[in-house]
Amino acid sequence: MSLNNSSNVFLDSVPSNTNRFQVNVINENHESSAAADDNTDPPHYEETSFGDEAQKRLRISFRSGNQECYDNFLQSGETAKTDASFHAYDSHTNTYYLQTFGHNTMDAVPKIEYYRNTGSISGPKVNRPSLLEIHEQLAKNVAVTPSSADRVANGDGIPGDEQAENKEDDQAGVVKFGWVKGVLVRCMLNIWGVMLFIRLSWIVGEAGIGLGVLIILLSTMVTSITGLSTSAIATNGFVRGGGAYYLISRSLGPEFGGSIGLIFAFANAVAVAMYVVGFAETVVDLLKESDSMMVDPTNDIRIIGSITVVILLGISVAGMEWEAKAQVILLVILLIAIANFFIGTVIPSHNEKKSRGFFNYQASIFAENFGPRFTKGEGFFSVFAIFFPAATGILAGANISGDLEDPQDAIPRGTMLAIFITTVAYLGVAICVGACVVRDATGNMNDTIISGMNCNGSAACGLGYDFSRCRHEPCQYGLMNNFQVMSMVSGFGPLITAGIFSATLSSALASLVSAPKVFQALCKDNIYKALQFFAKGYGKNNEPLRGYILTFLIAMAFILIAELNTIAPIISNFFLASYALINFSCFHASYAKSPGWRPAYGIYNMWVSLFGAVLCCAVMFVINWWAAVITYVIEFFLYVYVTYKKPDVNWGSSTQALSYVSALDNALELTTVEDHVKNFRPQCIVLTGGPMTRPALLDITHAFTKNSGLCICCEVFVGPRKLCVKEMNSGMGKKQVWLIKNKIKAFYAAVAADCFRDGVRSLLQASGLGRMKPNTLVIGYKKNWRKAPLTEIENYVGIIHDAFDFEIGVVIVRISQGFDISQVLQVQEELERLEQERLALEATIKDTECEEESGGIRGLFKKAGKLNITKTTPKKDGSINTSQSMHVGEFNQKLVEASTQFKKKQEKGTIDVWWLFDDGGLTLLIPYILTLRKKWKDCKLRIYVGGKINRIEEEKIAMASLLSKFRIKFADIHIIGDINIRPNKESWKVFEEMIEPYRLHESCKDLTTAEKLKRETPWKITDAELEAVKEKSYRQVRLNELLQEHSRAANLIVLSLPVARKGSISDLLYMAWLEILTKNLPPVLLVRGNHKNVLTFYS
Repeated sequence: MSLNNSSNVFLDSVPSNTNRFQVNVINENHESSAAADDNTDPPHYEETSFGDEAQKRLRISFRSGNQECYDNFLQSGETAKTDASFHAYDSHTNTYYLQTFGHNTMDAVPKIEYYRNTGSISGPKVNRPSLLEIHEQLAKNVAVTPSSADRVANGDGIPGDEQAENKEDDQAGVVKFGWVKGVLVRCMLNIWGVMLFIRLSWIVGEAGIGLGVLIILLSTMVTSITGLSTSAIATNGFVRGGGAYYLISRSLGPEFGGSIGLIFAFANAVAVAMYVVGFAETVVDLLKESDSMMVDPTNDIRIIGSITVVILLGISVAGMEWEAKAQVILLVILLIAIANFFIGTVIPSHNEKKSRGFFNYQASIFAENFGPRFTKGEGFFSVFAIFFPAATGILAGANISGDLEDPQDAIPRGTMLAIFITTVAYLGVAICVGACVVRDATGNMNDTIISGMNCNGSAACGLGYDFSRCRHEPCQYGLMNNFQVMSMVSGFGPLITAGIFSATLSSALASLVSAPKVFQALCKDNIYKALQFFAKGYGKNNEPLRGYILTFLIAMAFILIAELNTIAPIISNFFLASYALINFSCFHASYAKSPGWRPAYGIYNMWVSLFGAVLCCAVMFVINWWAAVITYVIEFFLYVYVTYKKPDVNWGSSTQALSYVSALDNALELTTVEDHVKNFRPQCIVLTGGPMTRPALLDITHAFTKNSGLCICCEVFVGPRKLCVKEMNSGMGKKQVWLIKNKIKAFYAAVAADCFRDGVRSLLQASGLGRMKPNTLVIGYKKNWRKAPLTEIENYVGIIHDAFDFEIGVVIVRISQGFDISQVLQVQEELERLEQERLALEATIKDTECEEESGGIRGLFKKAGKLNITKTTPKKDGSINTSQSMHVGEFNQKLVEASTQFKKKQEKGTIDVWWLFDDGGLTLLIPYILTLRKKWKDCKLRIYVGGKINRIEEEKIAMASLLSKFRIKFADIHIIGDINIRPNKESWKVFEEMIEPYRLHESCKDLTTAEKLKRETPWKITDAELEAVKEKSYRQVRLNELLQEHSRAANLIVLSLPVARKGSISDLLYMAWLEILTKNLPPVLLVRGNHKNVLTFYS
């Protein structure tokens, strides 16, 4: 076949005086680390003629010495700012032939721009070259006008730059908060709500110090587990607005998210009423003291609460910036008030405070208050139900996730620190107030113990006061009666009042902001079409003004109840239902084992999350069983409604992931679920033949498909159809049983075809069921290609072309000994057959002896004759067995050992990933999945990428940023800047000797003879072809030199598979490329995806 492209198309247009990437620099900073690497004794492989030219190369490593430079990427995952030349394509000309590593090739190196969503505000999305573009034959002299494509090629911009700039201008006025102001402050203020100042003392009085501390710790356990689950979900990709609703819906899907979204938004709206009622109660108490009541206590609470909500609504509508400033001021007041309380506990008490039950720290009071003393109608869980809303503020920061600068960092850090600080404060206040104040006090300074009076044995009696009449009639003071105990104990009472105002107002303000934000996110997703009206936002921050009005109306309705103890249990159930689903979301995402579940926050456990979900559900029923039932009925109704409506959304939830790996009974249901990049998993067709004939190939594939993807072991029977079908059907069940017996989670499939390539083509198109269709072809390297018939080589390369045509990724695995152990299996089967025959003959002999125990001389001779015959044959067979077994054992020992190398636990070492070309991420995903397996967990990833010599530092930073966004851990990054220099003469000579038998050498012959040779041997490598792709041949040889230098001691090498363009690269030249590329190396995986994203950093 003649070439359609002239050789100059493939040559680089660079000055001839020097190569673009030829470097003669030694990086002195890494000599020590390189020396350390050289001390490692690598495994021995075949001798190589490759010379060592390490001194001529520049080696850049990502090591611990300069780790600090890239810590910000591991924490925030943000991309480094680079200059304008950092683009997906880089070319010196306005032609379609773009350049990578300085060559005329459209293969693009890995870039973060390829993985962005369309319309992303964090940066533009760039489309990588499709597999079709780099695989199909190039058209001749294709050039494009200086349009958007040329601008991309020359680094001038990308299509859609103007739109992106406009978006950035629109975002200029948006207010974004960090983790302190956005999460920590909000969570602390929301947790330190009304309960801290006006109910915690009552809780200690009812439950005692011991059970009071237990109530606090139990609440903290629920919130801490939920906080860990929230942190895990929040760090599994970018988080947008919607808080808990967003986290649940993106993890469990719209059914759970839609049902809990309404409940959670409603709970926040009711929480506004609870906190405002707490504020109003405090004001009413002040009015009582000054005898300034307006109507009566209940109506005064309603009046003051209504006025307060109107004021808070005005602050919220004014914008997030004003609301944030108000929160900071309130926090300062609150901290001063808490400090004021602790100072007051050590200030000596005077008679008035003593008459009200405050005696400073007294061991007798601590002992008396340690146990519970529940009043009528109260118990542990009723008290717990009243306290628990105090812990519900942990989602105050997550609820405004859309207004955070970096939600992935802010939510875990701020939430968990807020839980710790507030828990310490609650415990401190509870213990201190329990050790200083008695449960009942009259407030009468004359109720002192006079000499001669009988003491009732209480702590107050021992301290000189007689409060015994509180047993028979109500008293106004003490832990059980006075909700303003903290004001009495504090050093300056008005500060506690200010703290109460601050705590209640800040919590109400946070809930008043959270509820509309969550509700707006729910409405934007259009799960409930009737609520679309509330999705509209106003202003730079997209404020949900309509949601504010709705929240205001709900809060006003509950304020009219005016009873804090009535409101609190209702909110407890709503928040507990939300917490239960957040925990279940984390468990479900972990249980699905999707490669897309890679939370950067690793301090969580799926079973702890499940325990947290069960605990939340149990607490709901214990607190108030009928309220819990009502909550679940409402949630179930909403779930059924959303399921029935089937909203048109696709968030890549873990529900989809779990369904994807379930049994085939769910296949029909699965066909209604669209694919999502988060749930991508390698689904492999493995050309093993019979699965037992190439166990090593199956083992390495099973290592990255087990429990996460589809694996189909395929066999092609070539020959007369009837014979093939008969053989195929007879062995089908046996081979599937072998897979089950060996605990390999794979299917077996076979086809009969006229030729091997046709059979594989059928498998590629027809295998799988519904969404469970293969996307990756795994084949072993054809080690004997130089001795194989030409048709076998054509079939081998042809199936690679076919896979690319069907947009299926390809993985070629090479090990030093090869995969096929069919000869060993044949000998083993023969030995087993002979052993069975021997056992059968022995059984026959015993039967004969039993039958002829008695007989005449004739019988004796008959018996002896039979014995001679039967014993002679086994002896002969036995000698054959022994000698044959020894021969096989000696001859195939290495092959047998190689066939089991991936069954064993891999020693501590590295998996070297040479991610040279961006194929959608499959080259990176497969080794990442391998590191999750027990057998490979001791192997760390080392990433090798090619780079330009004038951009090495920028590309190293960009790659570190990209990997951190993918949440893929790595031990090292190496930027190889000298891929493009020519290999040494010895290496090139090896390659030339390899292809010499297959060259046509038409340039050395006259035209007639050359044309005749082309017609007779079209499969040979022509001089024109070799010259046209000489630079690519140099690259393959050069890469092997680099692999020998850097990765010879690796446990496994994962390398980008070069693509042979159809019609341009002959089969034998392509096989020579693969041979020289992987020669004399540890096990190698040559990987090429289908150039569609399999990795994402989005939620």
